[in-house]
Amino acid sequence: MPTLKQIEERLHYLYSAKDVGRILPRLKKLLDKYKSDKIILAKKKKYHNKVCLTHADSVLITYGDSISKKGEKPLKTLHEFLKTRIKKSISGVHILPFFPSSSDDGFSVIDYKKVDAKLGSWEDVRKIGKDYRLMVDLVLNHISTKSKWFGGFLNGEEKYQDYFIHFDKKVNTSKVFRPRTSPLLTKFKTKKGDKFVWTTFSEDQVDLNYKNPEVLLEIIDVMLFYLSQGAEVLRIDAIAYIWKELGTSCLNLKKAHFVVKLFHDILKCVAPYAMILTETNLPHKENVSYFGHNGDEARLVYQFALPPIVLDAFAREKASNLNRFFRLLENLDTKNIFFNFLASHDGVGVLSAKDFLTKTERQNLAKTITNHGGFTSYKSLSGGNEVPYELNISFYDAINNPKAPTDEDVKRFIASQAILLSAKGIPGIYIQSLLGSRNNVKAAKKSGIKRSVNRQKLKFKKIEKELQDKKSLRHQVLKAYLKLLNTRKKICQFNPYRREKTVKSDQRLLVTEHNRGLMVIINVSGEKVKINKYLEKIDLIRRKQFNGKVLPYGIYYLV
Repeated sequence: MPTLKQIEERLHYLYSAKDVGRILPRLKKLLDKYKSDKIILAKKKKYHNKVCLTHADSVLITYGDSISKKGEKPLKTLHEFLKTRIKKSISGVHILPFFPSSSDDGFSVIDYKKVDAKLGSWEDVRKIGKDYRLMVDLVLNHISTKSKWFGGFLNGEEKYQDYFIHFDKKVNTSKVFRPRTSPLLTKFKTKKGDKFVWTTFSEDQVDLNYKNPEVLLEIIDVMLFYLSQGAEVLRIDAIAYIWKELGTSCLNLKKAHFVVKLFHDILKCVAPYAMILTETNLPHKENVSYFGHNGDEARLVYQFALPPIVLDAFAREKASNLNRFFRLLENLDTKNIFFNFLASHDGVGVLSAKDFLTKTERQNLAKTITNHGGFTSYKSLSGGNEVPYELNISFYDAINNPKAPTDEDVKRFIASQAILLSAKGIPGIYIQSLLGSRNNVKAAKKSGIKRSVNRQKLKFKKIEKELQDKKSLRHQVLKAYLKLLNTRKKICQFNPYRREKTVKSDQRLLVTEHNRGLMVIINVSGEKVKINKYLEKIDLIRRKQFNGKVLPYGIYYLV
């Protein structure tokens, strides 16, 4: 268990002795305050003071208002939908930012400690957290221009002058890694004159200055507050960008990692059951670096390379790149747990797969997405060139040929989701995938935001009507998805800490071997494949002996 001395050592790496001496007593008071919180104490008892993850764990990713009902706060509607339709098929819920916000669908936070009144209240959030393992976003890289903090900066209040990174004139930022094509520095009029303020993601999202220890202390307070409201997983948004040093890429700097190490130690001290999930949409090597040394950073790391590699497999009907990727993961420490996902509120990152897909394969993937009704977002390189950064499309449409019949589409789509559910780690399932949502091109064109294509706002009454219609796409997808989830929950060999081995087979198949003789076979093609192995094994999905015939887009759990 980390001690205050160890936490102090982390702080000394980040700040001067004078700064540490100034903030350490206040940090200790914060830790003592939250250690005695009623909800945190109850969860410590429930989980026996440790992280508890099992084969039965999975997480639904959703906005607070993904489903709404007239006359009812969306968070209550979401909870009702979960209890009536999802029940215990899923163990956790990631509610995307539900705070007052001025843009970016919640990620431009105005007040970290409030729930947007249009969505509901903290009581609604806590109720969901009683029934499901709750994941909450800590949007720590930036804050809204409409926030009290930035308002204080604009008004010349001394307290807030060091909360943001700003210059009196433009400076050379040519070496800074850019995930967007928008300007890095945005000009604002303040009581102290014009200032050029660091805005990594948009002109409405001003970056916080972590060289100021007061900012770090504020964010630690926010993090612990979320735990006191029932959060068990903290999704640390855009963590790779938080520490800036001019003359560098300002990406993945060592001090950014030390902030995660500090958070890790604080959670161990206050709420040892709680977990950090880092959001770093970067190439695989940089992404996994947030596990740290001997697990001293994030407990969970997003598996960003998985979505584009799965799309490539189904587009080419070949699992070669997928097999190569899984073979690489065989050597990872079993303590390292991936948060696997295929779809989310964002698009499919392309850069994360550059070590596994050739330039031609990535370009062909972008063409496939365009042919399936989606969009491509770009990022700026030094020199002004732009390269594909993200594919924006609903995952159902990304996987499926628009001309294929619905029953074949559903099988193909569920086969892709089976890869997500069988991969080592914890699966994160986007609500739009669970419900078989299609491209919302109209919303993307209206908003001018490509990501809106996969951020549908669904009406509870309409959804219920569609789910009751056995011929509807939503009914077929949800039924097949829940069946797969419930089957998976019963198979203890899917323990997230397990080792898995990729078995060489037909190029159309992904074959993986898990603990205690479990074999998973998934066909990424529309062709029947015959294999002569595993004929003595029982297929847990069909509840009969495996006959060696792998059907088109077939999924097999064999023991």
